[in-house]
Amino acid sequence: MDKLQVKETVSEISDQLIKIRRHLHANPELSFHEEKTADYISKLLSEWDIPHETNIGGYGIAGLVKGKNPGSKVIALRADMDALPITEENNVDYCSTKNGIMHACGHDVHMTCLLGAIKVLSENKDSFEGTIKFIFQPAEESLPGGAIKMIEEGVLENPAPVLIIGQHVFPELEIGKVGIKAGVYMASSDEVNLTIKGRGGHAAIPSSFDDTILSASEIIVKVKEAVKEQSPKGFPTVLSFGKIIADGAFNVIPSEVKIIGTFRTFDEGWRKKVHSIIDNISAKVAKKHNTTCDVFIVSGYPVLENNNDLTIAFKKAASEFLGEKNVVELEVRTTVEDFARYTQIIPGVFYRLGIANQEKGITSNLHSPTFNVDEKSIEIGTGLMIWNALEILNNIVTK
Repeated sequence: MDKLQVKETVSEISDQLIKIRRHLHANPELSFHEEKTADYISKLLSEWDIPHETNIGGYGIAGLVKGKNPGSKVIALRADMDALPITEENNVDYCSTKNGIMHACGHDVHMTCLLGAIKVLSENKDSFEGTIKFIFQPAEESLPGGAIKMIEEGVLENPAPVLIIGQHVFPELEIGKVGIKAGVYMASSDEVNLTIKGRGGHAAIPSSFDDTILSASEIIVKVKEAVKEQSPKGFPTVLSFGKIIADGAFNVIPSEVKIIGTFRTFDEGWRKKVHSIIDNISAKVAKKHNTTCDVFIVSGYPVLENNNDLTIAFKKAASEFLGEKNVVELEVRTTVEDFARYTQIIPGVFYRLGIANQEKGITSNLHSPTFNVDEKSIEIGTGLMIWNALEILNNIVTK
């Protein structure tokens, strides 16, 4: 298939893809609960006579589309499936039917584009060499994430893909544009949990209590100061505490204070060092105030790094498909992405699909209750995914 054939073929099924996206949008499911979403995807794949396996790492789905000489090269395409605990505020016919749950991160679009790509590629198997493994992954939004479980259950084996491609919507780009960054692109993530304990007591009688509130406050300040002072140059570091639970009163000092926060960075060595900084300062400050501090850090997703050669290949393919002026260089982001689990094992490329339309008022950020997309982006995203896969399979030599 040449790029004109790809565009024409996807245009012919555009209405069907929009219908699929609207169904998925109206029926969102949270991380680790994507049962009906998986059933819907599996039903479509079966109707299209596309072999696949279900219930991988939870509700994950994977399958193969084999072209000519299928053993010559295997690449993977991935889409995530889960929604967010957000109440939708859009006034659209396909608004979420589930109160408090919404596809506010565009995973409905990701699934739709991958479905469209699979359908077209399976109907044009003579147009490419090798095999395409497709992966519908649950639980991208919640730790430990669905990727690691699918990997543990062999999604990157039998056959093993030599590379993986992921697409994500991006409201910071107008429709018709895509963005990419070579090398380190998205941060690692850790969940920081601190529990300060001491004697609770009457706030008016200092001798009756250990000041857990003061201890907690000083820990926050000193940890943040130390991390800021010691942060390596070159990439941003984020340490933010978003919640403090201290069940005291005007005149009551609580016996326990809980603090939770997030830590993001782009350097795995620095990541480990910050864990030690938090441990050491928390213990020292807590002891100073005759309290204790239990530190529990949940290591989340690793740094996402785009393979340089694949990024070059993607830029070339995207420029051919959309025009060079519509391929944008992105900056590093301190947000995180479960796709990084795959790129720790095999080379990968993760790019952004423009979905905003200023004229139509489609400008809301990801994870917001008014998030939406210009649905023309589905046709563009599907076509680009197909073209990118074809170019890599037919033209890029991998080891």
